[in-house]
Amino acid sequence: MNTNCDYYRIFYYVAKCGSITGAAEMLLSSQPNVTRAIKNLESELECTLFFRNSRGVTLTPQGEVLYRRVCKAFELIETGERELRKSLEHGTVNVGTTEISLHCFLLPVLKEYRRIYPGIRIKITNQSSAQAMADVKNGITDFALVTSPDSVPASLDIRQIAAVKEAAVGSIVFSSLKGRTADIKELKDYPLISLGQTSRTYFRYAEFFASCGLEFAPDIEASTTDQIMPMVRADLGIGFVPEKMIGDESQIIKIKLNRPLPECDICFVKRSGEQLPAAAKELENMILRK
Repeated sequence: MNTNCDYYRIFYYVAKCGSITGAAEMLLSSQPNVTRAIKNLESELECTLFFRNSRGVTLTPQGEVLYRRVCKAFELIETGERELRKSLEHGTVNVGTTEISLHCFLLPVLKEYRRIYPGIRIKITNQSSAQAMADVKNGITDFALVTSPDSVPASLDIRQIAAVKEAAVGSIVFSSLKGRTADIKELKDYPLISLGQTSRTYFRYAEFFASCGLEFAPDIEASTTDQIMPMVRADLGIGFVPEKMIGDESQIIKIKLNRPLPECDICFVKRSGEQLPAAAKELENMILRK
């Protein structure tokens, strides 16, 4: 079929309304556009589909034949749309996410999703990248947002959706580093705060420091990124955190370094070849559009 499907859609609504004007209103289009589409369809089918009169339009015998077929198709489409809308009124979406993915990407998407679909329940599981991917693989969650995974099982699809910039921050106790570009090597003279050695973030910074000819030996290891900023504000050391998680900067110094800190990637992970339920699919679409 080479004919533009939109022509059949417009034909269906013109026949249903018995009016070019009525069809244009339903389609949120203009009368000239609707008229042009009908003329194009009649030209391609080489027949007249409507009789025009002062009260609107009526189908010709050829138009009646076509409408009987087209009507069934569009009624099925409308039924499907109603069922989809109904499936988005209730249901549950299970999402695995790392802490950074949640704070630096997912939260505003969830806010918009809840505004549009208030009847959908959302279950969020805060995990490491490895555990989040394992839960997706085992069907515990619908999909996950993870940060810079080392490897991905063959049964999962992964797609990079964002990059997160990080910053070195300290309290006003470290004001000697304020207002200038510090050499990365100066940091060895200050207490450092980082995630623990089992985290991908620790490994990323260990590689970064090694590339600068330095050993990465933080004085304090936190179990979650959320713990770092309170420790920084308590004057315990210089921390490395995503810029979006710094918060109130009135008592915080962002330390400008002569080498850019390593970024981390936020990735979307789901099971390969699997069709998600409607509620989860719509959240996936919103995430990928962002």
